[in-house]
Amino acid sequence: MNRRVVITGMGWVTPLGHDLDGVWKRLLAGESGVAPTTIFDARTFPTQFAAEVKDFDLRSFLGPHYEQHRACSRNVGFGLAAAEMAWRHAGLNGRPDVAPEMVGVYLGGGEGPIDFDNFVAAAIGGWDPVKRELDARRWAEIAAARLTAAREFEQDPNSAACHIACRFNAQGPNFNTLTACAASTQALGEAATLIRRGDADVMISGGAHSMIHPLGVTGFNRLTALSTRNDSCLTASRPFDRTRDGFVLGEGAGILILEELECARRRGARILAEITGYGSTADAFRVTDMHEDGRGATGAMQGAMTDAGVGPRDIDYISAHGTGTAENDKVETLAIRKVFGEHASHVPVSSVKSMLGHLIAGAGAVELITCVLAIRDQILPPTTNYQEPDPNCDLDYVPNQARPAKVRTCLSNSFGFGGQNDTLIVRAFE
Repeated sequence: MNRRVVITGMGWVTPLGHDLDGVWKRLLAGESGVAPTTIFDARTFPTQFAAEVKDFDLRSFLGPHYEQHRACSRNVGFGLAAAEMAWRHAGLNGRPDVAPEMVGVYLGGGEGPIDFDNFVAAAIGGWDPVKRELDARRWAEIAAARLTAAREFEQDPNSAACHIACRFNAQGPNFNTLTACAASTQALGEAATLIRRGDADVMISGGAHSMIHPLGVTGFNRLTALSTRNDSCLTASRPFDRTRDGFVLGEGAGILILEELECARRRGARILAEITGYGSTADAFRVTDMHEDGRGATGAMQGAMTDAGVGPRDIDYISAHGTGTAENDKVETLAIRKVFGEHASHVPVSSVKSMLGHLIAGAGAVELITCVLAIRDQILPPTTNYQEPDPNCDLDYVPNQARPAKVRTCLSNSFGFGGQNDTLIVRAFE
């Protein structure tokens, strides 16, 4: 029999702040973290706004451990800070309750932004116009002078997982998945699987990402995936609304401490919720488009519900992927209708991306945290900026206002470029 997996700690770094309850209150109030871009000069870009993390100081989270990690890149810093908060929230700080080899890390981690000015200067300086190729020796000389410390080179997607393992002496399984926007949901599902089968007792899991830089914004603009409402950026993220024109790029991290039930009980941990179901599929269709019939999304939800042993009427709330693109919202709605049948109209669905923007690899973990908080407080976060109904999106999207509700079991969706679909089910602990 599989071991039960519970959640004992949570932490996040978001465009609405960094403390657990403070951000939650702002989400319930419908506040937006979207503003004109300040990380780089975006005045000539089609999209000139984003959901940036503000007032972030890694030293304030790590204290005496800061020096070991001070050279980490922006996204890694977000992951470390969120992990520090989650570790403390779980009551693990300073306690030798779990053997280090039974503590693992599984992240949905993405590459962080490099110093583009210095990178380009080094690349141009190292170019041999006669041979029309980079001169390795000249490149090395310029790079050594212009690119600073490890921060600018630390682009491996698993950097956050490595830093977190070092910080918490997590000597167990260590993995990173970069399945685009589904990454942290997949990481959490796979981390739960490791605990279920006995490979670890505690997993530090979630995701961290930062793509608010010229290359990231250019790529998404070229795909016409980003909203271009530069004149009304506060309301630009409008999932399921008829006038939606793309998602808003965000950044941040969400980390949860997953724990085997008996391990948590032995150390007297406070149990926040239980992960009961996980489903993962691939569309096997196109690189950027979801299958128009929603077959992958449908399969992921069905798989998670089967794993959890629940049916449509057992789900009290769906945390939607809900990006605000025309295709995603329509297909996700279709998939929910296929899975839930006639009950679909009675299940509340909302997307906190309307306030936080899209945190890419960090999105799913942050959204699972909102599910746990919805269970704790018996209230659902809204989908803000919802004004004009779309006939292709005809569910209950909890429009504009948080809603008190009886919440015991939540389903959380994440769908990524490449056709990756992942769904988690979390419920109140009994």
